[in-house]
Amino acid sequence: MSELGGLLRAYREAGGEDAALADRATAHLMLEGNRIVSMREVEGFACAARETPEGLDASIRVAEGVRLEKPVHLCFGMLHGGLQHIVLDVRFGRGARASFLAHCVFPDISGVGHVMDAEIGLEEGAEMRYSEVHFHGEHEGAEVRPTARVQVGPRARYFTDFSLTRGRVGDLRIDYVADARESAVVEMTARVFGRGRDRISIDEKVVLSGADARSLIKTRVALKDEARGDITGATEGNAQGARGHVDCMEIVRDRAVARAVPIVNVSHPGAKVTHEAAIGSVDQRQLETLLAHGLTPEEAVDVIVRGVLR
Repeated sequence: MSELGGLLRAYREAGGEDAALADRATAHLMLEGNRIVSMREVEGFACAARETPEGLDASIRVAEGVRLEKPVHLCFGMLHGGLQHIVLDVRFGRGARASFLAHCVFPDISGVGHVMDAEIGLEEGAEMRYSEVHFHGEHEGAEVRPTARVQVGPRARYFTDFSLTRGRVGDLRIDYVADARESAVVEMTARVFGRGRDRISIDEKVVLSGADARSLIKTRVALKDEARGDITGATEGNAQGARGHVDCMEIVRDRAVARAVPIVNVSHPGAKVTHEAAIGSVDQRQLETLLAHGLTPEEAVDVIVRGVLR
């Protein structure tokens, strides 16, 4: 019960809601370290999970034609340090739809390693939305390694949103690759605020292998102090009517260093892929406006940065 209580406190601080965990019509999975502290399945949603020495191995299935009205709530946390390695195999049947709200919480410890390896497959017409919010404490030393390999079937839709804007990032390395088939849609969004000596590496790629497939890679990163950011967004247009766009923006201040590399490859004359990347400092006019309203320079910068990351 003490582990559950501590995890719940961190879950609330990250924006999680107790009511969702208590609702018998809402599926959820809560993990502290390598211990499953709470889990619930609902009709059409199955989760076969087993504890491993370093974390969790889980197989998640959303049955054909099932449309979950309420989001699946996931909470992965660590209260005592060490390594947490999560392996997920996620499959959506034809026409299935579900959204996930994942909270990853590491509130008051250093020396944390959080590794996630996900294999995701969406059959024809399926839709998956995955929102992942991280809440870290102010300690240095966290290492976060999310990796995903996604197969998006014909007319399927995959949306992912990664957010780490509270607490110290530590060492973050995102590695996502998605393959979109005929008329499929893929959208990847990442928002990260690095400070101190944080290190941020985001590597996202979409392969538009099917006719009329669509994609958007959108990254927003803010860096201050001595943080470092290295962002790569890649899109391949390999079929008639494929359309993709890469959009990266980084804000730097103090002694921070940012690097953005948009990559576009087109192998079919009927495909089109575009990109834009911008690296700069805080907008001076916005800063002056906020200072005129009584904010300190530090407060004003934080308001602008959080507005970009919103």
